[in-house]
Amino acid sequence: MNGFVQTLGLSRSGRILADVAHPPVDNPSRPPSVDRLARSLTGTGLPHPLLVQIARRAIAEGDPGSAPELARRRARQMLVPVINATGVLLHTNLGRAPIAHHQEATYANLELDLSNGKRGSRQEAVGTLVATAVGADDAIIVNNCAAAVLLILAALGRDRCVAVSRGELVEIGGGFRVPDVMTQSGATLVEVGTTNRTRLADFQRAAADHDLALAMHIHQSNYRIVGFTESVSIADLSSLDVPVVADIGSGLLDASCPWLDGPPPDWLRDEPAARQTLEAGAALVCFSGDKLLGGPQAGIIAGRADLVRTCARHPLARALRPGGLVLSALQATLEAYLRRDGDAIPFWRMAARSTGELRDRADDLARRTDHEVTVIDTRAVPGGGTLPDVSFPSIGVRLVGDHVEALREHGRPIIARIENQHTVLDLRTIDPDDDEIVVEALDGLTTSTSSP
Repeated sequence: MNGFVQTLGLSRSGRILADVAHPPVDNPSRPPSVDRLARSLTGTGLPHPLLVQIARRAIAEGDPGSAPELARRRARQMLVPVINATGVLLHTNLGRAPIAHHQEATYANLELDLSNGKRGSRQEAVGTLVATAVGADDAIIVNNCAAAVLLILAALGRDRCVAVSRGELVEIGGGFRVPDVMTQSGATLVEVGTTNRTRLADFQRAAADHDLALAMHIHQSNYRIVGFTESVSIADLSSLDVPVVADIGSGLLDASCPWLDGPPPDWLRDEPAARQTLEAGAALVCFSGDKLLGGPQAGIIAGRADLVRTCARHPLARALRPGGLVLSALQATLEAYLRRDGDAIPFWRMAARSTGELRDRADDLARRTDHEVTVIDTRAVPGGGTLPDVSFPSIGVRLVGDHVEALREHGRPIIARIENQHTVLDLRTIDPDDDEIVVEALDGLTTSTSSP
């Protein structure tokens, strides 16, 4: 172990470790053994088989000295906690809504009815909570909202026609396109209206000309069409003699936001909500669990009991169902809603913070760090494909120059943003409990990282 030089690694918790050594060199003409080189990298916290792979690669490339850097980079690819300083509340790359959920290593009555000891449904407990929260007859949970759309179309529209406005034939992240999903489901897409203007008469004509199983309304959650436009409301669509399915996407449960102490935030004024969409006449709504709901990734289908049951009985429902961990986290989130305890939901806790509170924290952070920072007004955004043209006031600190890489390399990675060649950390998306870590990271920045 003589001559080892320490470098930084990450533990599973995301904390810095400092016992990753440069590889031993017994004889410069001979490479070190794979096992010995792998054992010199244990400070990364990576499992030994991964370290063996890294050691073999470094030796095969004729550069055993690259092994610590290869190990460090591999450790950085593992899932670790990060601090979101971007001001994007639902940051897709950071897992969208932050969730606080812990479960002991124990069995749970996932599919056991405790009242009679017989097999039960994994959907019933959480489905009942969803239905209660949005005023639906019933609800089921799948992996994500794309899965919810696929299941609805396959269960209710296969071998029949489904009408959708041309202005709502969206593509979202990952290449998810409504026409492609329609094809995969076995339903036939009937395009109605035009890109910018669709009327009820267009849907009525489609119903007269085709065997319509459903009329779909898809919320334009990640884009806007403005100007000479016209669209059909849920209430008008419900006058058709076919069930209306509304994909509201972002997952706002109730437009009145009864879980908040005050009135609904102004930035939500045009966002459709599940309860009001069902009240307007939709037979089903579907939405995400990890956006405005503030829970884990999931897709939720709620509405008429007969349609929900048909979806639940479809063979795809088993392939798309979530596991116990997701259902448990979603249950905890929904229970907070039903208690009207928005403060227990991290997303709403962030969104509801006053700029005064954020400014106090920013001032305190500026006083405590040795690095020169400036407290500034900023604008935060919902993110996650939600409310694309909406922002709201926030407070941040600005550092001269580009420090994003240095902050990202901190023991607990801090993800910041660049504005006008300066680094900005937005306090709205930083948990107050992490302020001490931010101060530590700022104090660790060197002048060499500060030049624009």
